[in-house]
Amino acid sequence: MGARKRLRAEKLKAEKRVTAIASLRECPTSPRKMRLVADMIRGVEINKALGMLRYSKKEASVRLEKLLRSAIANWEAKNQGVSLEETPLCVKTIFVDGGRQLKRIQAAPQGRAHRIRKRSNHVTIIVDRMEVAAPAAKTAPAQATAETTEVKPENAAN
Repeated sequence: MGARKRLRAEKLKAEKRVTAIASLRECPTSPRKMRLVADMIRGVEINKALGMLRYSKKEASVRLEKLLRSAIANWEAKNQGVSLEETPLCVKTIFVDGGRQLKRIQAAPQGRAHRIRKRSNHVTIIVDRMEVAAPAAKTAPAQATAETTEVKPENAAN
């Protein structure tokens, strides 16, 4: 293995040690319905996300709330010396993939049959420390120079 490849592998392993991942497999909700709720909490601080999920009317929010609590518990297990209250955590990544489909048949008129697809999904949540942006230094407005203020059109008479 080359040096760059080895260094990159070590870097990825170090990142995996501090981030917490929780996944939900074969959830019997369609991926489209689950994505509506997942998009709501993506990039949000965890306490705010838990509140949003608790008071959402969607059925998928109950499952996502339980999964988010699991991800938080995984983060606490990986970072035992660090207090959860001191560290601002957020939902860094959340994605919903399609799972297995159960194919059923429903009777239709004139001896026909319609196919029903009962969809499921897989959800993965990654919880990590919130990126706190440092206040950017204010840049001084560009000072007007004589060259920029005096614009002489070419067609103008002297």
